[in-house]
Amino acid sequence: MRIIVVGGGVIGLLTALECSLAGAEVSVVDRGGIPNPEATSYDRHRVLRALHPGPAEAAAAIEAHHRWAEVESRLGTTVYHRVGALTVLGPDDPEASAATFAELPGARRLSEGETAERYPQLRLPRGSRAVLERDGGVLLADRILAGTAAVLAARPGVKLLPRHRVTGVEAPFGLVRLEDGTVLRGDAVVVAAGLWSRELLGPESSGLTLYRQTQLMCAVPGSMREVWERTPAIPSLGTAEGAWLVPPVGGAPLKLSAAVACRPVERTGDRVAPRDVQTRLVLHFTSLLAGFRAEWIERAEDSYYLADRETHGPVLGQLGDDNAWIYAACGGSSFKFAPLIARSLARRALGTGPRVPTGLTAVDHPVRLPGDLAVRATSPHQSTTGVAP
Repeated sequence: MRIIVVGGGVIGLLTALECSLAGAEVSVVDRGGIPNPEATSYDRHRVLRALHPGPAEAAAAIEAHHRWAEVESRLGTTVYHRVGALTVLGPDDPEASAATFAELPGARRLSEGETAERYPQLRLPRGSRAVLERDGGVLLADRILAGTAAVLAARPGVKLLPRHRVTGVEAPFGLVRLEDGTVLRGDAVVVAAGLWSRELLGPESSGLTLYRQTQLMCAVPGSMREVWERTPAIPSLGTAEGAWLVPPVGGAPLKLSAAVACRPVERTGDRVAPRDVQTRLVLHFTSLLAGFRAEWIERAEDSYYLADRETHGPVLGQLGDDNAWIYAACGGSSFKFAPLIARSLARRALGTGPRVPTGLTAVDHPVRLPGDLAVRATSPHQSTTGVAP
């Protein structure tokens, strides 16, 4: 069986690896490099935690922990640092339900006093509480992408086609058309184009929103490094601004950002962080982190991600009635669940066995989309970066 995967981000690469391990011939095509440094999933690190609003997502996140351990074993290098995950709940935030908390092995609730005693470097809102997950941690995203691409390149029956722009997909015929006139034909097609899904979807992408997020990459002073290296990943600091941080692990910097540094945009552009957004983040984290100074910042940078306008998550679509799939939208939520998503996509493409639910609604219940996709030169969604897969 021959599978064509469009996209060199984490979903595309892990899906390609699943298909190859199942015995399929696989071609991976991307307009940039493989992995593509412009992909949303290309980053230094991402947070992995199990605490989610509902038991189904919590169970999926726990399963993702196991699947990431498998990925790490296949890559033969450390890409998952189990430093724990601390979710701080503000005074008005609801507690995790009993059913959800029951899904979290090794997790414990911390009072305001316990949190302050354990993590004196944090200045948390008065009245906050926290949930500490022993098994949470940090994924080294760029190492995962580079390692997976290297494993794929060494496998028989796998072709990597970097710097080839896809201009169309004809699902009924299993065709993927490239800008240089090349036509790829497969028994199944998986499109995991991330940011640039809107180019192929055209009018069907109206429900997807592009977001731009500013992040601060910081070097912790030597006198404080030991404390910060023992700090868990913190996906929420309990503030109305939605602040979060990733600790410095595996040689990566301390990363700081907040929901207020995220804004919808019409198209991708440069990655230069606006000065006013940087200033807002500096002021916010100066009040949240003991000893933090603007001098810690090595660089400020912007990234982009795509999400469904209503659910703020991804969309999985089947192209017509054929064995062709598009995973549209991306972001941190996709990365932490990537092994589950990739396995589900691979099973759909390969047609192997019953489709085991992942617990992720968007993945388990695909929407129906047109069977033919094509990039229109006049598309208002066309990327200005010229690096779309």
